[in-house]
Amino acid sequence: MKFTNKQVILFDLDGTLIDSAPDLALAVNHMLTTLERPTFSEDIIRSWVGNGALTLVQRGLSGQSVVAEDLEPALLEKSLQIFLDFYKNNLCIKTAAYPQVRSTLKILKAHGYRLVIVTNKPFDFIEPILEGLQLTGLFEILLGGDCLAKRKPDPLPLLHVCEKLNVTPEQCVMVGDSKNDILAANAASMQSVGLTYGYNYGEDIGLHNPDIVFDNFADLIAVLGNTNEYALAD
Repeated sequence: MKFTNKQVILFDLDGTLIDSAPDLALAVNHMLTTLERPTFSEDIIRSWVGNGALTLVQRGLSGQSVVAEDLEPALLEKSLQIFLDFYKNNLCIKTAAYPQVRSTLKILKAHGYRLVIVTNKPFDFIEPILEGLQLTGLFEILLGGDCLAKRKPDPLPLLHVCEKLNVTPEQCVMVGDSKNDILAANAASMQSVGLTYGYNYGEDIGLHNPDIVFDNFADLIAVLGNTNEYALAD
């Protein structure tokens, strides 16, 4: 299939455009070491990513994806601050853009699409990461998980983008790796693309009914624009 009459493409960040799990794991384990708690492998922490910093910290303290109900508020506040202080100074140590992300985004922008980031990541981290990975100047709006009263999977962030850009959900596509992205798109009556390579808690992204599922980011071009005159290279 091909998407038609689309003007705006909304992208998740972590697990969609960038693989940030290695640096998030470093920050979680730094927090746990500081608190004299057991640390975890990068693979385990990778499975906890996708619901924002607070939930990631809660999972780290709980030692599992299901957050413990007895976490003390004072401990949680202290832990979150340790995590954020470390992470803000180590945003792009091992974080990298996924293959062909940079070139694909440039092609889509050259075709006139308006590009937006809608992530559950705190807003203050978005621009520094984009700068570190040479992805600046591509996006019209950067929307973090702490920018609005609700975040994905609630449709509010997606509808907020529509309002700001004066477009309808039908004129937009949401692209993400997580059920949070697809559920938000479905709730906003917006078409979506699910990517298989990111962070979706071990679940098949297709279970949440995106309109299309892709293994490779560059496959977006085939359903969004003619690329005969463009070459894909990062």
